[in-house]
Amino acid sequence: MTTATTTTGTRAVKGSVGTAHTRVEGRDKVTGAARYAGEIPFAELAHGWLALSTVARGRIRSVDTAPVLAMPGVLAVLHHENAPRVDTDYVGLLGTPDRTAAVFQHDRVPHMGWPVALVVAETSEQAREAAEALVVHYEQEPHDVAFSADRPDAYPLDAFGPAVTGKGELEAGLAASAVVVDAAYTTPEEHHNPMEPHAATALWDGGRLEVVDSNQGTSWVASEIANMFSLDPASVRVRSEHVGGGFGSKGLRAHQVAAVMAATVLQRPVRVVMTRRQMFSLAGYRSPTAQRVRLGADADGRLRALDHSSLSLTSTVHEFIEACAAPSRVMYDADAHHTANRLVRLDVPTPTFMRAPGEAPGSFALESAFDELAEKCGIDPIELRVRNEPERGPVSGLPFSSRNLLACFREGARRFGWADRDPRPGLRRDGRWLLGTGTAAASFGSGAGPSTAAVTAEADGTYTVRVNAADIGTGARTALTLVAADALRTTPDQVRVRLGDSDLGPAMIAGGSMGTRSWSWAVMIAAEELRERLALNTGIPPEGITVRSDTTAAIGALSQKERHSFGAQFAEVAVDPATGEVRVRRMLGIFAAGRIVNPLTARSQLVGGMTWGISMALHEEAVRDGATGGHYGADLAGYHVASHADVPHIEADWVDDVDPDDPVGIKGIGEVGIVGAAAAVANAVWHATGVRHRHLPIRPDRVLTAGGHA
Repeated sequence: MTTATTTTGTRAVKGSVGTAHTRVEGRDKVTGAARYAGEIPFAELAHGWLALSTVARGRIRSVDTAPVLAMPGVLAVLHHENAPRVDTDYVGLLGTPDRTAAVFQHDRVPHMGWPVALVVAETSEQAREAAEALVVHYEQEPHDVAFSADRPDAYPLDAFGPAVTGKGELEAGLAASAVVVDAAYTTPEEHHNPMEPHAATALWDGGRLEVVDSNQGTSWVASEIANMFSLDPASVRVRSEHVGGGFGSKGLRAHQVAAVMAATVLQRPVRVVMTRRQMFSLAGYRSPTAQRVRLGADADGRLRALDHSSLSLTSTVHEFIEACAAPSRVMYDADAHHTANRLVRLDVPTPTFMRAPGEAPGSFALESAFDELAEKCGIDPIELRVRNEPERGPVSGLPFSSRNLLACFREGARRFGWADRDPRPGLRRDGRWLLGTGTAAASFGSGAGPSTAAVTAEADGTYTVRVNAADIGTGARTALTLVAADALRTTPDQVRVRLGDSDLGPAMIAGGSMGTRSWSWAVMIAAEELRERLALNTGIPPEGITVRSDTTAAIGALSQKERHSFGAQFAEVAVDPATGEVRVRRMLGIFAAGRIVNPLTARSQLVGGMTWGISMALHEEAVRDGATGGHYGADLAGYHVASHADVPHIEADWVDDVDPDDPVGIKGIGEVGIVGAAAAVANAVWHATGVRHRHLPIRPDRVLTAGGHA
């Protein structure tokens, strides 16, 4: 990898973008100087503890507050009869009313774990004891949490694109095909559970509401709080400097709203932190999915028909759909091409964005089906993809900004040793272990959102960048430092980045793999204009020289294209037929994800996504009890995730790629790493055993009981 060298004055400056750089906040994090939302001290801080419903559907008859209010340190008990009123019809991020966080507004209980009260006390221990002692009486009603593919009440929902797309005669295309795959796939309920729990502190200061929070976009949270509480947006400030993971879960949730309510009532700072168990019902999750994929191809493997339908669930409070058919709208074309995303409303918590929403479970079904088609056609799985590489978006008809998927497969096959693979299943052994290899394709959209930024040339010769980015652990703070340093023709040590504060102005959230691309665009424009002004040699006043940028017009002027990151996933697994144990021995991911700003943190992001794919394939499964409507084992002891012992040698790398319409050349890497990873593992398990596993996770009991097709 080469780096550019530019000249400023008489000294040469080596380009920073594209070179590995440790995190600029790394020392603060490892020494504890970086404080997270639940750690920042406030004078007269009170602590709130959420009390959650113990029934899955019904009404609150009464709340016995008197005994709790008499307990030591207890300051207040907020519930539906005394909590401040909020606007439950405000329009949220998705453009529709979202009542998921509108707590204590009515006596209805829509699911197990719904917040029914907030107990506020002088200490968190007092608040917890009182909340656990609070008695709530319910009028319980029959609930429905049963999710299955044959739900008669399922319906299509237009979100993240149309619910249904179609062209050509599907049944005729399938009937005319020499080879047909028709298979059902399922994925279970899955949870993000970032290391740092959701935490927020709310306080009023001089008529202005301040919320110190852990979130993925302070402008987003500030706007929604202002809408919900009918406040002037200028009177709400949200800060979120350090975030210990989000993965889609850290938007507006019940704890922030409850904290604001309590701070308003008590007129003192109030902090509310979710417990790990509460996160299973209040922080969102990935819906289980039931998918059907039908592929029809000629004898040479060229598709004539593709049909991908998906069903997911949502709550009775808000509609959120896991759009699993999305990958099929990008990856492969056919004369008859149909996709559909449907939804069913149940008495469960509201799902939300979870790393690669739609694409992660959708790619498991699509890429597994493609592997089955390759087997039936007697064609190598990579060659099958070569023969079905589309020239334009299969549904949109738009050109691709760039599509280097085949370059990923070529490089990945070379490095993985794919050419030496015997395609016949169940032949390779290592002692008691059956060995197999598998591959799958990956894609994820690479959009950009309007953002503002300000860059200041300080009198001491350094620079300050102010952009309302959210570094949720991805290394965005460091990436923006490198982008700014190059645009200013200086070195990273001369640049300070300030972020995570809604007062810095509107900016894209950390979501959809769009954050770094969006923020970098704004920073680069401001930095380049500042450099031009400094070239006039007018001198720098004590307050510095500041240039502001806004990319709204530039992003709005982008031509319509299919913009995506792509990748090729490879996995080798070992399966013990006596115990059903599946071990991933090695994984390789090669990606086309635009210009890589910081290889060090980029590789970590991609490896993290691939590790999550292993976890998805083999471990993760939240099980809901039909009798109570709640979870079995709502904690990280009962909800299994990949541990160090499960993570083998994983390599992530990339090929040259760029979006020609982006001034920085970035596409986005946060989510593409998980896409296709579970399918690659599942395809490798088939190659090892000769048995298809279409239902995740691939548990030992499923391996042992699988006969024919699982």
